[in-house]
Formats: sequence, structure tokens, C-alpha cells
Amino acid sequence: MAQALTRCGDFKTSYRADTTIFPSARSRAFALVGVALLIAAPLQIGGFSVLSDYWITLLIQIGYLAIAALGLNVLVGFTGQISLGHSAFFGFGAFASAYLNNTYGVPVFFSIPLAALWTTAVGLIVGIPAGRIKGLYLAIATLASQFILQDFFARADWFTGGSSGSLAAPFAVFGYQISGDRQYFYVVLAYLVVMYLLAANLMRSRDGRALVAVRDHYLSAEVMGVNLTKYRVLSFGISSFFAGIGGALYAHYLQYVSVEAFDILLSIQFLGMVIIGGLGSIMGSLLGTIFMVLLPEAMSWAVNILRATDWGNVPSIVNGLAFLKQAAIGLAIVLFLIFEPDGLAHRWRQIKAYWKLYPFSY
Repeated sequence: MAQALTRCGDFKTSYRADTTIFPSARSRAFALVGVALLIAAPLQIGGFSVLSDYWITLLIQIGYLAIAALGLNVLVGFTGQISLGHSAFFGFGAFASAYLNNTYGVPVFFSIPLAALWTTAVGLIVGIPAGRIKGLYLAIATLASQFILQDFFARADWFTGGSSGSLAAPFAVFGYQISGDRQYFYVVLAYLVVMYLLAANLMRSRDGRALVAVRDHYLSAEVMGVNLTKYRVLSFGISSFFAGIGGALYAHYLQYVSVEAFDILLSIQFLGMVIIGGLGSIMGSLLGTIFMVLLPEAMSWAVNILRATDWGNVPSIVNGLAFLKQAAIGLAIVLFLIFEPDGLAHRWRQIKAYWKLYPFSY
């Protein structure tokens, strides 16, 4: 008599199954529940808000920064390139969307993707040297692009408004204007979900595997027929596209774009997001952004709590904490590089593996 076979453990019988976005039905269900909870976050029921305006503002900030950070992770984490000028592309997307809307009357709904395409073109131009240089030389080249674009923003009054900045219209869809943070939250959430699904599917494609091959061992990739120059330049274009989307969402959220917002410090913060979240991880880009956005807020809460105690009467302690608040981002990057170089995504995978095998997790 034939005996029924019982499934034991996790195994994949095809390449398609191994590269699926959701490895199990449970993970897919958790993702859907998470999106459903986010959809409910801005709702106001009977005069009661699920989340306050403060938290909605933080979630919007996490949304557009996470899209830009994901683009940088495609470049740094998946392709093994380096960029110290990501905030300049983020700013170009912001200015380009405002310019298209103000000058040509392009609806904001269409100006955001068009601005991303403009930013992609600029990223491809900057990425051309990446086909022949790498390492420290590439870092210097991208740092130069940061200052070149910053100078362009300051001088191109016709495009950016110069030192006066540029106004950006509120988001509108076919004549319906999105007003207020609670409505704009859904716009950012929609873009966030679409862009993360796009990136996840890109990494499953032939081009995505080629990008990873360039990172892992470029000589072996070249022997296998991978065009190194093509994919190195392409990675800059993809990274710039994501930065352009995030920058455009940022512009139409604040409805004002200033040159000073896109400095080298923001580029370092983007780099910190992908390092802390996890290089080469889609989910890590989001986790790193959440960490980087909430870290200064947590430090502010700690300072306020301390000031309410007896220790708040000691100026040296309060001033020291205020300084630590400013240095927290750099300190966090250093600590993660030392103690958790694979980032939060790796730690999350270890936690899931522990509970999956519990109580035999050893």
C-alpha cells in the first residue's frame, strides 16, 4: 500500500519558486495585513483619529525617503557601486516636477513620473564614468556630481528659482486636489507599494541577476557574457529614477523646494539608511529609513523626558544629550558597521528563523 508523503521542511523545486517575492502564504498574508493597517492609519472615526497628525507626518516622510533609499540600495547594495551624490538626484526630481507643473502646466499626476524620467537621464549621464572606474575613484566622481548639481540648483533661476526656491503645486488627480496630510498619505503609500513591488520584480529578472553578478564578481560576470559597462550605467539610471520619484513626492508634499535641502549631509543619510537597513535587501531599505527617521525623534523624546526630571537642572547633561542627538546618526552607522554589518534585514531574518524552529532553534 502506498503511503502518503508528508511535507517536511522548506524546499524549492524550481527557480521561480526560489525567487518568489513572498516565500510563503503566511508572509503574503502579513504583508497584506500591514498594508491594510496603513490604509486605516489616517482614518478618523467618530472624531477619533487612528493616528495623530504627528505620526501621519512621520509616515509620509518615511514613505518618500524609503523610495529614494531603495534606489540607492539598487546601486550600492545590489550592484556594488557607490554614490555620495544621491540627494542631488533626489533634489533634481523635486525641482523637475515643480518646473514641469509651473512652466508647462503638466498636471502633478503626470509631472511626477516625467520628473523621474528626467532624473534618470541625468543619472545615466553621471553613470557613464562608472563603466570604467570603481571604488574610491567612483566615490569621488559621485561626490563631484553632488556639488555640480548643487551649484546648478543655485544658479539656474529658470529651473529652480535660485536662492528663492520654487513653489510646487499640491497633488491633484484629474481635477481633484489632494489636501491635507491624511489624504496625501495615501498618495505616498500607493507610490511606495508600487515602487517596492517594481524593485522586487526587477531583482527577479535577468537584468536584476546581472546587477547582482556585477557586484559579486565582475570578472566572472564578464566571462559569462554580462556587459559590465551597460549594467553599471543602468544601475545609476534605475537609482536616479527612484530618487526622482521620491524627490517629486517630497516637493508636492511641502509645496516648496529649496536648494539648501539637498546637501551632502542628506546623501550621507541616504547611505546610512541602506547600511543600517541592509545592503542588497529590498525590505532593508524600508527598515533603515524607518530607523533613520525615528532615531532623532526618539532622542528628542529622551531629552524632553530628562528635562522633566531632576537631571534636567544640570546644564552639562542636557547639553550633552542635545549634542548626542545630532551625532546619533553617525554613531548609529558606526555601531551597525561593527556589530551588525548585514543590517536590520539580517537581524529580522534571524528572528523569524528562531521562532520558526522554536523550541529547537539551536
